[in-house]
Amino acid sequence: MAASVETISNLERRMTIKVPLAPLENQIRQRLAQISRTAKFAGFRPGKAPIGLVNQHYGDQVRDEVYSKAVEASFGDAVQEHKLRVAGFPNIEHKPFAEAATEFEYTATFEIFPEVKLGDLSKIKIEKPTLEVADADVEKTIEVLVKQRVSYSPVKRAAKKGDRVNVSLQASLEGKQVEGTDNKGLDMVLGEPGRLAAFDDALVGGKAGETKKFEITYPEDHNSPQVAGKTVAYEVTFNSVSEPVFPKVDAEFAKSLGVEDGDVAKMRAEIKTSLDQEVEKRVKARVKEQVFQGLVDVADIELPKALISAEINRMMHATAQNLQQRGMDPASLKLEPSMFEDQAKRSTTLRLVLSEVVNANNLQANADQVRAMIDTFAQSFEQPEDLVKWYYADVKRLDEPAALATEENVVNWVLEKAKVSNKKIKFDDLMAG
Repeated sequence: MAASVETISNLERRMTIKVPLAPLENQIRQRLAQISRTAKFAGFRPGKAPIGLVNQHYGDQVRDEVYSKAVEASFGDAVQEHKLRVAGFPNIEHKPFAEAATEFEYTATFEIFPEVKLGDLSKIKIEKPTLEVADADVEKTIEVLVKQRVSYSPVKRAAKKGDRVNVSLQASLEGKQVEGTDNKGLDMVLGEPGRLAAFDDALVGGKAGETKKFEITYPEDHNSPQVAGKTVAYEVTFNSVSEPVFPKVDAEFAKSLGVEDGDVAKMRAEIKTSLDQEVEKRVKARVKEQVFQGLVDVADIELPKALISAEINRMMHATAQNLQQRGMDPASLKLEPSMFEDQAKRSTTLRLVLSEVVNANNLQANADQVRAMIDTFAQSFEQPEDLVKWYYADVKRLDEPAALATEENVVNWVLEKAKVSNKKIKFDDLMAG
């Protein structure tokens, strides 16, 4: 095998490779002999057909298979010989194999991984959120937990915001019905997010057994093109009206949250610990995002088109799957590669930079760091040791905690060099993020 490399651009290379045919002929003969043992031909028992007949029927196919594998193997050997790091798949071009005499020649055009140059890390500015979980934050969390455990009790009065109503409805647009419950009851809590406020406002005051008729004009930018900017007529029958009933914060409530003895003070302490852990996690996430963006900003790197294209395809596929899981048709949104290009460039840059930083500075996570990451995962489990055993039962499962622990090493390494300042932040603002 002989190979020569031509530089087309900073990242693009063209390699010309010549492969002698003599070593391949033995492989072809062996493959044809293998086929002859099972091939069926009229007038011959299996395995008794002349090899010439087998070659006549299968020779071209076998040669193409053997030559194709030779291309793959020789390309890998040539890349290794010339110490090239190929980015993406090569574009292989060659003349028909049948025209080859003593050797066949092909060209492989491909991109290589770029050189990653990091700029001045001291120019990276990091704002680390700082806050302490207060008693008021614990009480707000308890309020949320109380609301999550709400039940509803039927009432005879008129409906108001916060009530749950069960209704049957018909919606008409320009005299034609566009929506209906088909006499089936539909539950909705008045004032909850996700619906046009004017619709809920129109339902306030309704009583069980009553029917209301009203019209709603939807805004031009409404998320449903069918009704955007149009007026819809509704006829709504109230089947029932129920008011919310919230549980008391008592021993039974504490038991429902896993505090076996029902000690409310212990419940508050456990909620405080949980919030402290969540705050720490979110602060780390915000710092990591700033560090990663800083690395992208100071990096000087030319991105291979093949890697960007592969990342765009990955993002499009993931988005389509996500939409399907939500019951939506991806084709209706007309996903285009251009929608993902900027994000793909950013993630590709980050991936290359992280790889360079980790390898150049020996920041790979060690066994103790991986175990610490798994222990962090296990904090929220009732039986933490079961999760730990699950991770170590299969070495492949360690990839995720190892990657996250390595990222933590990168973050800490950058923080030693960047400009870091503390910024006070409100609990609600951090949780909203």
